[in-house]
Amino acid sequence: MPRTAPLHRPRWWTELLLIAVVYAAYSGGRLLARGDVSTAVGHGLAILRAEKALLLNAEHPLNRLFTDVPAIGIPADFVYASLHYLVTPALLVWLFRRRPLRYRAARTWLMVSTLLGLVGFTLMPTCPPRLLDAGHGFVDTMAQYSSYGWWGTDASAPRGLGAMTNQYAAMPSLHVGWALWCGVMLWRHGRTPLLRALAVGYPLLTTIVVMGTANHYFLDAVAGAAVMGVGALLTRPAMRFADLVQKRFGFAATVSRSPVVGGGCETSAGERIPGQRTPSAGADDSTPAAAR
Repeated sequence: MPRTAPLHRPRWWTELLLIAVVYAAYSGGRLLARGDVSTAVGHGLAILRAEKALLLNAEHPLNRLFTDVPAIGIPADFVYASLHYLVTPALLVWLFRRRPLRYRAARTWLMVSTLLGLVGFTLMPTCPPRLLDAGHGFVDTMAQYSSYGWWGTDASAPRGLGAMTNQYAAMPSLHVGWALWCGVMLWRHGRTPLLRALAVGYPLLTTIVVMGTANHYFLDAVAGAAVMGVGALLTRPAMRFADLVQKRFGFAATVSRSPVVGGGCETSAGERIPGQRTPSAGADDSTPAAAR
């Protein structure tokens, strides 16, 4: 019987379509998840009170530093507004090309966690620190330094597109969640000390930036990490469910090929082509081929 070996690399165009669909659903769902402003403000103040009670209020000193020192605040705004759009897709492409056997699980983990984050936005709309009353001591650094970038006063949204983003989707912080995913991927699959350093540094930098720019509370960052943890636990069940759906509707999950050159046909010693043998010693050349 011929042996087959599965090809685990997915088709690039199906992956691109899948990611586009999930991201569109996430973006659209995030907009639809806008809650009442007073409710969102109440949740934000409750988080701030809880942090003060637990002595976890790191947002204020970081925000003052970013506000008072433009050499720190401006680069931090660029980090907040751009890196999660660049680093996460770049790592997906890198895994697809260099670690195809690990790609599907990594992609599924990211997608499941992102959808869980959407559930969080829906159940708990939260006002970020920058949108609280000025009496609470926060400054919106994105608005303060908006003349240096492409964003306006609506977080990282480009000028004129503020209506396309949900300003009250602070809990959980998927900036931190996605950065943590990137860190795990770099640590797990990176092979150099530099990649290992980036694996640790990138999530830490992102956590500091989201607090210093007053876009998230510390507990938002903790919730973002927790969402990724739950997503990791649900990755294998999600993959099994996807396999069942593929089997049920007749989709091909893998493509098989035979590693044997002859496609499973066995050759004997001295054969150049399966089924075609060289004349044995002493054989009469006039003997018909069928009788040899």
